[in-house]
Amino acid sequence: MRQIVLDTETTGLDPDEGHRIIEVAGVEVQNRQLTGRHLHLYVNPDRDSDPDALAIHGLTTEFLSQYPRFEEVADQLVEFVKGAEIIIHNAPFDLRFLNAELGRLGLPAFESLCAKVTDSLLYARELHPGKRNSLDALCERYGISNAHRTLHGALLDSELLADVWLAMTRGQDSLLMDFADDVTQTASDAAGAFDASALRVLPADADELAAHEAYLDTLEEAAGKPALWRALSAAQQVHEDSVA
Repeated sequence: MRQIVLDTETTGLDPDEGHRIIEVAGVEVQNRQLTGRHLHLYVNPDRDSDPDALAIHGLTTEFLSQYPRFEEVADQLVEFVKGAEIIIHNAPFDLRFLNAELGRLGLPAFESLCAKVTDSLLYARELHPGKRNSLDALCERYGISNAHRTLHGALLDSELLADVWLAMTRGQDSLLMDFADDVTQTASDAAGAFDASALRVLPADADELAAHEAYLDTLEEAAGKPALWRALSAAQQVHEDSVA
């Protein structure tokens, strides 16, 4: 599925108090690869940012005054996200602002424009319970450099979050990456034409076994629970011992 990793910057914390979006950006991911395609828009909010918000993003009223208003760029945003899975860190915050902006224009809610919205903060909390799961904390945890992030910016943050998301979710398909290719090759063979007994059996050596155990340790740390492989292996060993 096509995915868009999205972020916004705003003039404050609450759209019900008249705060507005001032920056929105998203980067495209297709088949777990960054495509290089992105959207980046600065927006003139026709108001000042709260001092606390300004200290975070650094986008002054004077700087933003040269850019179009949200109604002038809404079509670009709608077209970019249409039909995609949208990944947002702390999604409820951004969705409130996006829906407020779209609502002013009589447009449908943001969630109805895309296939689904995934909250990467919620995902991270389930994966790492009891730990800090801010974007900075996740960058540190997954070894992603954010040294150039002195201020929050929608494009930079969406790029960092895309790297974090791919790192957080790599365990979902890593064990099955080669399986589809194997199935395709097997299906292409005529029925009964493949003789498994002709295959050479090459036992893993000590280094390979150690690397396998280290990989399972990594999976268990990321998932916060025992790896299925180890559970099945232990059950198989118990069965073999019982019939020996």
